[in-house]
Amino acid sequence: METGIKSIIGVDVRDKRVLLRPDINSPIDRDGNIANDNRLVQTAPTVRYLLQGGAKLAIIAHQGDTLDYQNLMPLAKHAKRLSELVGADIAYIDDVCGDAALAKIKSLKSGQAILLGNLRYLTEEVSTFEKDVKLTANEMKSTYLVRRLAPLFDIYVNEAFSAAHRNAPSMVAFQRLMPSYAGPLFFKEYEALYKVMHGANRPVTFVLGGAKISDAFGMMGKVLLDGSADHILACGVTGLIMLLAQGKQIGKAYETWLADRDLLVFVAQAKELLSAFPDKFILPLDFAYEKDGARVETCSDSLPIDDAMFLDIGRKTVELFCKYIIGSGTVFVNGPAGVYENPLFAYGTREIWTAFTKTSAYTVIGGGDTVNAAAKFIDLDKVGYVCTAGGAMVRFLSGKRLPLLEAFQQN
Repeated sequence: METGIKSIIGVDVRDKRVLLRPDINSPIDRDGNIANDNRLVQTAPTVRYLLQGGAKLAIIAHQGDTLDYQNLMPLAKHAKRLSELVGADIAYIDDVCGDAALAKIKSLKSGQAILLGNLRYLTEEVSTFEKDVKLTANEMKSTYLVRRLAPLFDIYVNEAFSAAHRNAPSMVAFQRLMPSYAGPLFFKEYEALYKVMHGANRPVTFVLGGAKISDAFGMMGKVLLDGSADHILACGVTGLIMLLAQGKQIGKAYETWLADRDLLVFVAQAKELLSAFPDKFILPLDFAYEKDGARVETCSDSLPIDDAMFLDIGRKTVELFCKYIIGSGTVFVNGPAGVYENPLFAYGTREIWTAFTKTSAYTVIGGGDTVNAAAKFIDLDKVGYVCTAGGAMVRFLSGKRLPLLEAFQQN
């Protein structure tokens, strides 16, 4: 597997000012604490490597967004946790690229590190700016972030494969101004997903759940058309959309919920997929909903139930799905099977993760909520590879362009 991208491993960084761009954007609980530190854990070895090599290290990263405002917060807690994981002090300043941040960067000594403020405090780094302004990588050289930081650094390192789908200055502009490299986590992510798409042990089973069904529908056609997937186990909202595509009615309450979120637009695409690949989809046999405070299961043949919200798969479906997982050579999961946060509806998600611990298949999971769900029920060490990527992973598996890869390859 040849990427054409240079690795930072082996590069002399002693006394060099190094700008590191990882992705440490983490789930945040209601108390404002980091709920899952997987991305920080995965980033720590690269930080440790650069510090042991004598770099003067500044780290730029984001947390939350305009579309994810409840998670938009300073990175002080990230710096604290990263310090614990690295075994060295990672200083923090709540300033991205102002005068105070620049002064701290200039004062760094060999083997010292600082995490700068949240990138998403800058207009040029938020998703709405990317969507509405649409700058090229070359045009981003004149953005405030790049103009302020680029003159101070000798080397740029990007470790954020999980944000590779973002066309933002911190991701694609610095490569045009200084020697640039990818970190080891970048290559681990790329190689794990490449292995799912090319040369995976057969059969390959995709388990697609959760509520963000644009991810599932963004990749299903591609992985079936090119033969990357042998079976798709459709659960969560995706499974119910597929049943609607078969002409089944679900019930007024759930169909209204789908309509309110503009999710019924995926029914037409689901019909096309079922028509083109009728033997590839394994759909739920039963579902669970709440009635009088208790979990109730019903077969899909018994639908519609007008007042029911289906929040988990049922036992027959779990048994069927687990057989496929156990019998696979490779299994990829994106999205939980149900609303696992509610104990009434954790069964399907828990049993699927339990099957992961029993299969001999190479297993890959990705996406923040997927990793959260897995960590709740099993030891993540039981998973073949835990990918930090969510949106980038979906785009990679869908064969779509990734701005970060293009920026490196044009470097």
